Amino acid sequence: MDELSTKPADAGKYDFLVNRTAAPLRQSVIESIRNAIAVGRFKAGERLPERTLCEITGVSRTLIREALRQLESEGLIKVVPHRGPIVARLTPKQAEGIYQVRAELEGLASQLFAENATEKHFRALQEAFEQVKKSYRSKDPLVRLHAKNRFYECLVEGSGNEALGTALHMLNSRIMLLRATSLAAPGRMKASLAELQELIDAMKSRDGKAARAAGERHVRNAAEAALKLMRENEEKAAE
Repeated sequence: MDELSTKPADAGKYDFLVNRTAAPLRQSVIESIRNAIAVGRFKAGERLPERTLCEITGVSRTLIREALRQLESEGLIKVVPHRGPIVARLTPKQAEGIYQVRAELEGLASQLFAENATEKHFRALQEAFEQVKKSYRSKDPLVRLHAKNRFYECLVEGSGNEALGTALHMLNSRIMLLRATSLAAPGRMKASLAELQELIDAMKSRDGKAARAAGERHVRNAAEAALKLMRENEEKAAE
């Protein structure tokens, strides 16, 4: 297959075709596979055949292998002898640990945003929040995923802390999976929007302490919803 195919096979319900102009190609491939996993195109424990990945992304095996190595380093996939790469499974205990770290990091990001963000940062965050609200009316989980990711990009950018952004990026793959899980809980989308509005209000008031508390509360509530679903699924699988 050429480096970028012009006629990819049918990707199914969602379009994971890599856009050659959106970002450096290798990074675009990584994001495409990550998104495919996050929206359930490939589920936990499922194999990731190179041929299938080439078809849905439209890129070569070389780029697919490079992307899989990166995703393996992030803990999103693992390579099993005689099976090849599969989507990693997260236990409720692992998820709980990720949420604990995420709450600390996003709480700090919220505090720093309240204290340091410019008016330009606030406008970008508000625009991102409007897109989140619109995305929640969409049936396409990929639309919601992109909108929520953009919101957090704006949050980190406005915090002015580069190291914080790097730390959150390292958790990004697993955070995306858990975010999709938490939003699947009944009533979680509506609650999530209310929590984000509370967070924005606190940051607009330049109240760093209140913003941090709101940011941490949002993550804790997401954790509660996701962990409940994960434990219910474990119980059903054990039956």
